[in-house]
Amino acid sequence: MSFKTIPKMTFKRKGETFAPLKIFTPDDKTVVGVYQGTLSKYDILIKYRQQHKNHGWSRIRTPKHIHWAVDLLLKMHADKRKIGDFLDFLIKVWCQTKPIRNPDERNKVLDIRNLLNRHKDKIQEYQDISQFGEYKIEFLILLAKLLMIQEKTNREDAYMFKNLLYALKKGEDISKIFSISTYTCR
Repeated sequence: MSFKTIPKMTFKRKGETFAPLKIFTPDDKTVVGVYQGTLSKYDILIKYRQQHKNHGWSRIRTPKHIHWAVDLLLKMHADKRKIGDFLDFLIKVWCQTKPIRNPDERNKVLDIRNLLNRHKDKIQEYQDISQFGEYKIEFLILLAKLLMIQEKTNREDAYMFKNLLYALKKGEDISKIFSISTYTCR
């Protein structure tokens, strides 16, 4: 996607300015920045901004699993079968996702061709569900893949995101989904 101007994606924390390692524009209203994280040598931190109609760009935000889950629940209400298929696709992606262990792997993993372009068929297949909820399908796939990479890089035996995918797929009650998606051990 192209914007007339990509918004500033640097941010400050404790007086230090952080610049992104990579910037992605998965759709026509979202910019995603990937930064060096603090939990491990190859940890990544994910931030994004959205362009809002008549309001300009949002502040830089850290996406949470709960944002992603709520959006999928809204989409599921509109087309349960298609979201079930989409969750099957993401579960398969989860199983194939590997942690980052060196700079070459990080460069390869954070290449847009590996994150989105190789899934153009899936983006097209699920494009019509973008009209429901807040996020477009390109953003959801990019965010899901980045969250999977982040989780597995910091702890290879991690399973929170996988549990969230399965809970959504099984149609667990809302309290269980919220519990899984808001759990943090940071």
